[in-house]
Amino acid sequence: MHVRQSLGAYVLGALAPDEDRRVAGHLRTCPDCRAAYLEVAEAPSMLALLFEEDLADGPPDE
Repeated sequence: MHVRQSLGAYVLGALAPDEDRRVAGHLRTCPDCRAAYLEVAEAPSMLALLFEEDLADGPPDE
């Protein structure tokens, strides 16, 4: 599997230890994947700002 397909699980800490090490090693050597990682790296902290009620109601009315 290509590293970019694992980035979501990587930033959430949901990979098995050996897969986590493989992704981390690849990110050290691949600028393209590292850039993709930086785009999603803050997602967990952003999601933590949401409340369950925010998600249950759907998108806000415009």
